[in-house]
Amino acid sequence: MQRNLQELKTRLLEVNDLNSASAVLSWDQTTYMPPGGAPARGRQMATLSRLAHEKFTDPAIGKLLDDLRSYAEGLPYDSDDASLIRVTRRDYEKAIKVPSSFVAELNRHGAESYQVWTEARPANDFKRVQPYLEKTLDLSRQMANFYPGYEHIADPLIDYADPGMKAESIRALFAQLRERLVPIVRAITTQPAADDACLRLSFPEAQQLAFGQVVIKQLGYDFNRGRQDKTHHPFMTKFSLGDVRITTRVKENYLADALFSTIHEAGHAMYEQGIRRDLEGTPLAGGTSSGVHESQSRSWENLVGRSRGFWQYFYPQLQATFPDQLKSVSSDAFYRAINKVERSLIRTDADEVTYNLHVMIRFDFELDLLEGKLAVRDLPGAWQASYQSDLGLAASDDGDGVLQDVHWFGGLIGGSFQGYTLGNVMSAQFFASALNSHPEIPAEMQQGKFDTLRGWLTENIYQHGSKFTPLEIVQRATGRPLSIDPYIDYLRSKYGELYRL
Repeated sequence: MQRNLQELKTRLLEVNDLNSASAVLSWDQTTYMPPGGAPARGRQMATLSRLAHEKFTDPAIGKLLDDLRSYAEGLPYDSDDASLIRVTRRDYEKAIKVPSSFVAELNRHGAESYQVWTEARPANDFKRVQPYLEKTLDLSRQMANFYPGYEHIADPLIDYADPGMKAESIRALFAQLRERLVPIVRAITTQPAADDACLRLSFPEAQQLAFGQVVIKQLGYDFNRGRQDKTHHPFMTKFSLGDVRITTRVKENYLADALFSTIHEAGHAMYEQGIRRDLEGTPLAGGTSSGVHESQSRSWENLVGRSRGFWQYFYPQLQATFPDQLKSVSSDAFYRAINKVERSLIRTDADEVTYNLHVMIRFDFELDLLEGKLAVRDLPGAWQASYQSDLGLAASDDGDGVLQDVHWFGGLIGGSFQGYTLGNVMSAQFFASALNSHPEIPAEMQQGKFDTLRGWLTENIYQHGSKFTPLEIVQRATGRPLSIDPYIDYLRSKYGELYRL
């Protein structure tokens, strides 16, 4: 059994190396690659993805998993070996349903589509990217149809990102959340908006980047195992547990953009850096789902990074970095500015209260596109109509409308967005449990100390990687099933105080 297990790990390490090499090429494309490299880059990434898929779906791996079945069944469910065999079998049984040629085509198309999007968005040119998006939709449907027997065509795609979740369960959670969120949104947005003019002065890029790096280093992001670069749409990527990189973007006329996207991506990266190093090279050495991953980025960005305690410590340093801009701005005025609630067009700039409405709009579009209720050519108009209906706003162009998010232009349609709201809900539940175990955390944050919080997250979430499903992680870490109650309680408490609700 140990020989079989070691052979399985050796084969999985080769697959991991190929996928990591592909991730390096993807990172380069989104940071430093010249536009002329796009056609070849698509081909290169297609080749690597095909080779990785062929190696992973080799019948020899299936036989090893069969041979190891009785061994795994005799082990505790949460043991490393049982978890490795269980998770690998789950992923293997998914992968063997998809031809390697399709995986190659999907990756080639994604690389090409991304490059076109980087040029189409600033040019406000949806027509240019439309044929690529139509092909993405076709490939997304093909992907789903490799898994017959689904209840909804989006189910297999959602399950890839958030194992165990389905369109029906997401819809139910979103309906429950919308019912309780909308009254809060209405109560706040009928009041005068907070003044955030202090965030919209001139803030030189170099100082923004330097301050952001000071912050995330103190939070716990390890620059010996990571780095930060600029890109069009911020993201985190991992080449190994010793090389977890983040990206950001900078607007010199809006301080919050780079600052909070930097903290957000560092939250993703600290999750990956916190995985046990002895899981390296296996399917366990990664975050367990989109939702759990987003719970960490949103925890550090919002529950920590937009809290009063956080800025009691960091605001004097920010004022020292930008004395001309912020010397006359009180800490209370700054706190209100970074927590301004308003109906807005851009998801990544949205406040905590309205953010989920953006996600729900996109999730509904994904289902409609996959079901054939909505054609790609009609998406810009439908986008404007939904924003007008749900948020009372209309974008002046498609750049701030349907083109604003990279997800559909570099990946699949389906399973792309629900993780953000799942993450918001989970973040509050995790944070409440951490505070229950360590009531001293808020006082420590006021002193710029984050080790206790990060230690709780590492012990209960990070170290396990993908050993457990998202719902298992929630139950194990908090002692209760996933619930929207802690999230609603958090929003009511924080914004009730800010807006005297």
